Amino acid sequence: MAKILVADDEADLEVLIKQKFRQKIREQKYEFVFAINGKDALEKIKQHPDIEILLSDINMPEMDGLTLLSRLNETSPLIKSVIVSAYGDMENIRTAMNRGAFDFITKPINFEDLSLTIEKTILQVLQIKETLKAIKENNILKMYVDETVLNFMGGREFESSLMANEIVEASVVFMDICSFTAISESQAPDTVVTMLNSYFDVMAKEIIAQGGYIDKFIGDAVMAVFRGDYHLDRAIDASLAVRSKIAELPPLPAAIAFSPQVSIGINSGEMISGNIGSANLKRLDYTVIGDTVNVAQRLQGFAKESQIIINETAYKQVKESFNCSKVGEVNLKNKANTMNVYEVMD
Repeated sequence: MAKILVADDEADLEVLIKQKFRQKIREQKYEFVFAINGKDALEKIKQHPDIEILLSDINMPEMDGLTLLSRLNETSPLIKSVIVSAYGDMENIRTAMNRGAFDFITKPINFEDLSLTIEKTILQVLQIKETLKAIKENNILKMYVDETVLNFMGGREFESSLMANEIVEASVVFMDICSFTAISESQAPDTVVTMLNSYFDVMAKEIIAQGGYIDKFIGDAVMAVFRGDYHLDRAIDASLAVRSKIAELPPLPAAIAFSPQVSIGINSGEMISGNIGSANLKRLDYTVIGDTVNVAQRLQGFAKESQIIINETAYKQVKESFNCSKVGEVNLKNKANTMNVYEVMD
């Protein structure tokens, strides 16, 4: 249910709103809260912190709508505002938009237009919520943790969750762009960065599409983590998609003798998930550590161009879902025993 605040000093507008949207109210799709001016609106927002949309007049006593917009950006930046006013001149429209208004409707109100505008605004609110959810789930907020960001993301409750350390069951993927170091030594810095970012964009898109998140970028490699149901399957699906998409990229200019390919290592199991870094610097990396992670990185180091390498434990879990080929026994750094590894074909 969308909660909508209406700020207007016209008493009859409340009656009209309730009449025109009675079906939405009855179906509990919309809930309206009413305020008589900007000052009252800010109080209502304190009383109803789940308000998502503001419909506000401009000309109101005590605090006008444009001042309300400015205050709203300071206190409740996630609320999307729509100005509903008889003052439809370009100057007021521009001022409202510059202060963060999402849309502008003139009086007398066309309720069909208002209804469509509310629906459009609700979609915008849902997109913002999904983005914030993705940020939290994908741990994108993980380098600079200061008071402003924490308040924006949900205050102390989110800060506590961000600082939580735990043992998790997950899959880790290391993806390296093969032979890219040679390019970085022979091309201009702008060219190198542009190329690398374009490859990372491809990787990130496929990782996120499978519900994973980028843990970190390490030079010309990516470390990604997959948690939840079927995390190993999703990690492999993402890896296959990355290998395919990188191979399909258009050829580079003739002056750049490079054809991008990836080598990938995947491992699955228990690992420690937590915030590691310097609290004093407020630079904390929300990451995973442990033997499972180390093995994934070493499997990637063993992988050749266009290879996706997993160990025998992972192979036994996914052999019915993916076509794999046994590579043989390998010696991995700091491992006493050899390990059977497999290549994921498709």
